[in-house]
Amino acid sequence: MRRQRKFAAPIYIVFTFGLLAASAFFLPSVNSTATAHNMAPHAGPAGEVPTAGELEKLKEEEARLASMLASIRQQKLSVLQSRPLTIGVIGFGRFGQFIGKSFTKYGNVVGTSRSDYTTVAAEMGAKYIPLSDLESFVMEDDLDVIVIAVSILSFEDTVKDLVPHLQKRMQVKGRGSCPLIVDVLSVKEHARNVMLEHLPEECDILCTHPMFGPDSAKHGWHGQTFVYERTRIDKVLLDPANDRSFHHRLSQSDGGDSENEFIDDTGVSHGVHENSEAHVEGMDRVERFLSIWEEEGCNMISMSCKEHDGFTANSQFITHLMGRILGAQGLSATPIDTKGFQNVLKLVETTNADSFDLFFGLYKFNRNSLEIIHKLKEALDDVVGKLLEKEGKSATIDVKKTCL
Repeated sequence: MRRQRKFAAPIYIVFTFGLLAASAFFLPSVNSTATAHNMAPHAGPAGEVPTAGELEKLKEEEARLASMLASIRQQKLSVLQSRPLTIGVIGFGRFGQFIGKSFTKYGNVVGTSRSDYTTVAAEMGAKYIPLSDLESFVMEDDLDVIVIAVSILSFEDTVKDLVPHLQKRMQVKGRGSCPLIVDVLSVKEHARNVMLEHLPEECDILCTHPMFGPDSAKHGWHGQTFVYERTRIDKVLLDPANDRSFHHRLSQSDGGDSENEFIDDTGVSHGVHENSEAHVEGMDRVERFLSIWEEEGCNMISMSCKEHDGFTANSQFITHLMGRILGAQGLSATPIDTKGFQNVLKLVETTNADSFDLFFGLYKFNRNSLEIIHKLKEALDDVVGKLLEKEGKSATIDVKKTCL
């Protein structure tokens, strides 16, 4: 049986967005590059210059809305803390500990890993169970969420190892006891496909990518980007294109285009989940988990896994690729380094500090990566060709072939 829960959090979230929209309506937008001319008084609807005192009224309205937003935020935090989540973290290494420490501010944390981190977990107020006893970890009472924080290369095997224990949990505690499963991989389509393929359909799925880590966010998560896709709730695949309005399609749909509505024999339209406590509870659990990242100050971006991988191939992967290529050249500091070269050395340092397995995972499990490599090769050939042409040599001069 699922436990009774309070479902006020989503209401506050919607209300908060409403207030933000209202503030956007009342407050004029100012371009950061505006000139003094652009900052001059604008004519009103009737072509009149704003009267004296209008700016003061707008500031008063701004202060009123800010006060309302602060009040709503406190109410949202109160709801979040009213029933703390119990969050399990598989892979309690450096990154697992990094996120687990923040999770302890809002709920209970249980970590598991191959190495013994009992002392580390105790110091942050978390519980630790060895990975060798994965069944005890999964059978933990009131386990709401499992975050899989292992490497890209280990991810699929970890999910497969998890499945029989999840099935036993449902047999013992009921079909509705399956925790929300969350990944934090840097590649999203791979994670999404693996979880949908292997996890029991009773498991809700949330795909996420915190675009930061222990080094880049050592002073806090405020302003750091957190990307997520609500993937499956109550056996139903959510449509990422309509995620903001929670539209979804049935996972059992043959064509994948069925809407989340049906018409009964009297001609009345119904929502598939209109009386489903499991769906409401599932959505509430997802919102509670996402609210932790919100409360820590993250810049929350809802995005499909496919779209995410397209963007990261052009940003994260190419950054690691260039860092590795430049690192392979053996670059080192000189007494007369320019600021630009110092930045190059910093890129080499940060990218090569990550494991090669991470770099390989970004390449192997993002279908856009090879295209980026080909584009980089073409760009290199183009630039070198222009140099040779400028020098009066043939752009097609025989040069040592690249690995491609």
